[in-house]
Amino acid sequence: MAVLTAQRDDFPRWYQDVLTKAKLAESGPARGTIVIRPNGYAIWERMQAEVDGRIKAAGAQNAYFPLLIPMSFFEREAEHVEGFSPELAVVTHGGGKELSEPLAIRPTSETVIGEYMAKWIDSYRDLPLILNQWANVVRWEMRPRIFLRTTEFLWQEGHTAHAGEPEARQYARRILHEVYEDFMRNTLAMPVIVGRKTARERFAGAANTMTCEGIMRDAKALQMGTSHELGQRFSRAFNIAYSTAGGTLEHCWTTSWGASTRMLGGLIMCHGDDFGLVLPPALAPVQAVVVVVKESDGAVTRAASALAEELNAGGIRTRLDDNVSQGFGWRATEWDLQGVPIRVEIGPRDVADNAALVYRRDSREKSTVALGGVVDEVRQLAPRIQREMLAAATARRDAVISDCATLDDARAVAQTGVARVPWASVGAAGEAELAAGGLTVRCLQRRDGSLPESDDDAGALAYVARAY
Repeated sequence: MAVLTAQRDDFPRWYQDVLTKAKLAESGPARGTIVIRPNGYAIWERMQAEVDGRIKAAGAQNAYFPLLIPMSFFEREAEHVEGFSPELAVVTHGGGKELSEPLAIRPTSETVIGEYMAKWIDSYRDLPLILNQWANVVRWEMRPRIFLRTTEFLWQEGHTAHAGEPEARQYARRILHEVYEDFMRNTLAMPVIVGRKTARERFAGAANTMTCEGIMRDAKALQMGTSHELGQRFSRAFNIAYSTAGGTLEHCWTTSWGASTRMLGGLIMCHGDDFGLVLPPALAPVQAVVVVVKESDGAVTRAASALAEELNAGGIRTRLDDNVSQGFGWRATEWDLQGVPIRVEIGPRDVADNAALVYRRDSREKSTVALGGVVDEVRQLAPRIQREMLAAATARRDAVISDCATLDDARAVAQTGVARVPWASVGAAGEAELAAGGLTVRCLQRRDGSLPESDDDAGALAYVARAY
């Protein structure tokens, strides 16, 4: 049987154990690269489908842009190239020859997409232009950790152009709330903190960056998704302009936004326990597994197979485990490791009693259910587990957040938890002091939970924590 390091003993080691023993991912042959195994990729595919549906509902169309970007594109926006230059991987040779111009392997695509937006936009009738791509990106990472920080990772990146600032601002917020926050709360069952990044933490070249911050079981923060207002900086650099109805020429207002496989790492660390992964039913590739505990004359397998078919027909993504050549204890441990939300166990005695044992992974509770009532029980149990996982994660998050009045109090709290402190008590100078001690201001939020409109919003609260 697989044994995991206890979270309280060594959380990073526990995380690595889950990745390995649940067969989610492992390091690739080049430093910082990642191999996502089928178990992990199945979860990512579910994430993709859920996020992609929300993005398309917000009016975006999917496209694809090149992996290799001329360095001259980056150099058009000074702050952007300065922000990304330490992370750039650059190709200088190809086909056995030195290239006339070095090519960056995309760390993000504002520059190359800006080039093509400028070609595709002529008049106000072409706006808004709302694009998204699912792709890989490369950012040279000095301290790689699978799903959290790797040199190569998978993500989606959206890019839009609008006729005016209000429309761009509204759309960036729509993505933040209707795509990212909704997905993270209602599919991942993660109670993210939604706020505004400080100038220090802002995306390179952006006028404003907004974020969804998750709090992990070890009380560290993880940036789960961001939406950026780019103003007119990129449109001026790439001449993304349109003719107005009155015949004047104006530069567009642009946005960009993205979420990556980092969400998978957040999912593991938010919900996982000492028995492995815990998946919310709305996301789980396999929502229920029907397990044949023991077999004698084939009756158990027939009953389990029929039940699995009923569950699938009833809209529950179900798998049949009739591999009785392996012990039930070993298989139960494996399903726990993989985080399948519901397990239905059937053995010879259950068939004789016309019943089954229903087990929920999140709370590890078991109940005996009449065989004819299992489908209804599972269909009712799945959304209940989803709600209760969100409630439990919210309670864990709130338990580690402490309100503070001063910078010193916030610094002390954030060593092992999350400090919520008036931004006026921190400021840019205090943020620099915190950073020197490995602490960051994750985001700013008003007392009512809304987004501050500026970096110096007098009523803003700062969330301070250690972060991945």
